[in-house]
Amino acid sequence: MSNNVRPENMQRITNFDLANAFIDEQIKEIRKQVGNKKVLLALSGGVDSSVVAALLVKAIGKQLVCVHVNHGLMRKDESKNVVKIFKDEMDANLIYVDATDRFLNLLENVSDPEKKRKIIGAEFINVFADEARKLDDISFLAQGTIYPDILESIKQAEGKKAVKSHHNVGGLPEDLNFELVEPLKLLFKDEVRVVGEALGLPHAMVYRQPFPGPGLGVRCLGAITRDRLNALREADAILREEFDLCGLAEKVWQYFVVIPDIKSVGVKDEGRYEGWPAIIRAVNTVDAMTATVEEIPYPVLHKITNRIINEVEGINRVLMDLTPKPTGTIEWE
Repeated sequence: MSNNVRPENMQRITNFDLANAFIDEQIKEIRKQVGNKKVLLALSGGVDSSVVAALLVKAIGKQLVCVHVNHGLMRKDESKNVVKIFKDEMDANLIYVDATDRFLNLLENVSDPEKKRKIIGAEFINVFADEARKLDDISFLAQGTIYPDILESIKQAEGKKAVKSHHNVGGLPEDLNFELVEPLKLLFKDEVRVVGEALGLPHAMVYRQPFPGPGLGVRCLGAITRDRLNALREADAILREEFDLCGLAEKVWQYFVVIPDIKSVGVKDEGRYEGWPAIIRAVNTVDAMTATVEEIPYPVLHKITNRIINEVEGINRVLMDLTPKPTGTIEWE
């Protein structure tokens, strides 16, 4: 049987006892595979890469080298939290790369969503590869591959219609010849979360909602500008804070703000005020193929609106996207 096929009798990880047994087994396997060599991991701060990082830190300590690339399109304080948790609290060997200018300069005046995605994806690989070449004696590359990724890849290889292909770190240059370490590759997402909590990761990180690889780059609609990107980051932080306070954070599968590249006339300080609209999207889904819109109580919406228009420079309207999927996609770009 291929080691990429989950055994039919494999018990699902539903509690800490099963998670701890899985962790103990993987620590042995990782140490056997890696020996005394070094492992490189692109640590995005997402659920899968964070759980892999925590597991590898427990297994091989400083032999793991994590690279966190801040492309300037992260949500508020996300990079800071990654550094705090892994470098400061877990004492991981973490390299932090602030590549904000590098990405935003490449994205200047680019409005097509697919072009933005390709630029962001390709430049991430370039930055990660640049950092990898600076390091000595790296023999392994760790990835946060999980079982649904493998299932979709198998479907695609068999000529069946797949939702998307999964490359994880994706298309590294040929001179970076690493052996893969993929300790989560037979787990489903819910199992990864149980393992993450058993490893001691913060609940907010383990249950972090889905976040696109291009980050806020596909929520700052059209050509990205730094002022609109900053407004988006602040408005999104307010939305997340208020959802936490009212209990919606655990109820809604995905919620975020988008800001289009349009302005409308408003009034501020008794004068004309042109600003962008902040559009709230909050959806629930089982399979991400269809989605329903979460009903948000009006008092919560009013509070969020008042905070955004009073606290965020450049925004003068707050709107709510009520479109299910289909016809609307979950993300706008």
